[in-house]
Amino acid sequence: MPLAGTGMLLTSMNIDVSDEAEFNRWYDREHLQERVAIEGFLEARRYVAHAANPKYLCLYSTATLDVLDSPAYRARLASPTDWSRQTMARFKNMLRVVARITISSGTGRGAALGVVRLRPTPDNAGAWRDALQEKLAPEKLPGIISMHLLESEPELSGATPEIPAIRNEGARDWFVLIDGTQVSAVSTAIAERFTGPAASPLPVPVSVGTYALMWDLAKGDIKSDIARG
Repeated sequence: MPLAGTGMLLTSMNIDVSDEAEFNRWYDREHLQERVAIEGFLEARRYVAHAANPKYLCLYSTATLDVLDSPAYRARLASPTDWSRQTMARFKNMLRVVARITISSGTGRGAALGVVRLRPTPDNAGAWRDALQEKLAPEKLPGIISMHLLESEPELSGATPEIPAIRNEGARDWFVLIDGTQVSAVSTAIAERFTGPAASPLPVPVSVGTYALMWDLAKGDIKSDIARG
């Protein structure tokens, strides 16, 4: 699969303009490295909205879904730094989703990301998964690098003691990720396969959005920094 591992944590949130500079410093100077350093975490990617809400999005890839319920990860959640505690308390409209990567096709990851949110029910999940096997094929979509399906694990998603995430009727939602070379390519892919009549046999999505990559961090990047030190 083009994505590393088979588990993923998706978080998105808004932040007040007055807190935004400090929020970005925290993410860039502490939080991503802290999370990727946890055993079983493989990489993280930060995004900012092009046309989406919430404004900020982060994807954390893990070796397996179990990593996101592991003692190492739970210990980190239970012992946030003071900087983390202060920053997380300012999150607004936060979504925190722990998910399995059940479909991943293509090669590599792009500078632009499309996110399509779907809301299946137990009786239609199988048919939807079959339909998505065909829709998540990037080969005939110019500028699309890879496409993926995340299926939420509701028992692991939602708030933690320090993270005021939203837990609602969408706890079992699925998220389609579309990696592309530019936002226009991603927007075209969403329109051609997931909105209006093109969505069939799936319903119209709960929401769609496009994001631009800010930066990414892999486990190997951290090891390289330690080795140089």
